[in-house]
Amino acid sequence: MESFFALLQKNVLDRRDWDTQDELRAGIITWIERTYHRRRRQVRLGRLTPVEYELIMDHTPADPA
Repeated sequence: MESFFALLQKNVLDRRDWDTQDELRAGIITWIERTYHRRRRQVRLGRLTPVEYELIMDHTPADPA
């Protein structure tokens, strides 16, 4: 959990001065959704990142039924 907060501090909080709490909240949510979750390895995806998983699924031929 500490690494998450270190990344948040480095990539969001220290990047600029935030004028309002709403701007900061939007910046945090955007970073989590666009960057953190897209690059973090997921156990339920076989330790792949969502991006890696999508690439595999996009190139897997459909099963003829």
